[in-house]
Amino acid sequence: MVSTMAAEAVPSKKAPPAWLDAVGERCLAEAHGFVEARAAEHFSGRSEGELAETVIPQFVAGGKFLRPMFAYVGWRCGGPESDAALRAAASLELLHCFALAQDDVMDGSALRRRRPALHVRFARWHAERGWSGSADRFGEAAATLSGDLFLVWSEQLLRESGLDAETLARGWPRYDLMRAELAVGQLADLVNDARALPAWETLLDVLRRKSGNYTVRRPLEFGAALAGCGADVMAALAEYGGLIGEAFQFRDDLLGVFGDPAATGKPAGQDLRDRKASSVVVLAAEMADRRQRDELDELLQLPIVDDRAVSRWCGLITATGARERLGELIRERAEKAQAVIDPAVFPRQAADALAVLATRCTERDR
Repeated sequence: MVSTMAAEAVPSKKAPPAWLDAVGERCLAEAHGFVEARAAEHFSGRSEGELAETVIPQFVAGGKFLRPMFAYVGWRCGGPESDAALRAAASLELLHCFALAQDDVMDGSALRRRRPALHVRFARWHAERGWSGSADRFGEAAATLSGDLFLVWSEQLLRESGLDAETLARGWPRYDLMRAELAVGQLADLVNDARALPAWETLLDVLRRKSGNYTVRRPLEFGAALAGCGADVMAALAEYGGLIGEAFQFRDDLLGVFGDPAATGKPAGQDLRDRKASSVVVLAAEMADRRQRDELDELLQLPIVDDRAVSRWCGLITATGARERLGELIRERAEKAQAVIDPAVFPRQAADALAVLATRCTERDR
């Protein structure tokens, strides 16, 4: 077993943004290389692997690698630079790939990371070969199975990261909680249809479980637990992670309505077309006056949300003040999170990295 004190993973003297970018690049290399090897192992020379051996590894590339970065920063709150810990952090990107592959099937999303979604790629493969049966059904099934593989490989990469058994034992409860919370949150999100808007507090609970905790808080706690950090560090990371996790999801919801398709890689107003009860829609309903609420109710009942309806939705959300208010909520949470980063609690490099990540999560355009 490789020691947790393995050779330095990323030069620690780099400025925080450059250091984080290097961490992300290393995590990408580790995750992609691992999946490429597993895909070759399982699919090479087999007819069903003709596309899978290529498309599954490709799916790993193109992400922001936020979860591995948060996990590695959590590790650095109490542990040294370590190749083994970096591989353990990279395993979270494969967990994310599992979630994305199946989320795209559930949402019927055609694009992911500016490329056709997995289920679309597999469906086209089926159609090009003139096979019997539904190409769309085949694509959805194949993408779901690909997601299952990512879930298995995430745990395998973690187990084979090189961290010793005692170190891994500290992380398994956090890893299991993250996986369970993600699935439970996804199920709750399926229930949230924009035509039956939930209350704001109910929505926040879903967002925390489905995305906020899973994106920021749990990866930080996972990395810190692996490093054996004390209660004071864990408590501060939990508070920071909860705040930035919510701000991240609020920003995501704004981009889902008002984002530039050239940056997001998705059609304008995609969340509205998908009838997602996102934070910006629920907040608009809460802030709407009587006339605006009547128009909102009318839009909620539309059988199809076309370009004209998207335009009306965007105008209404802006008019209620919800777009501006959600921006304020993002800034408020970011400021509170920054205040949690106490130099007396966190090592300098980890504190600086947390500050940079807070900005990246709350000011992103995709």
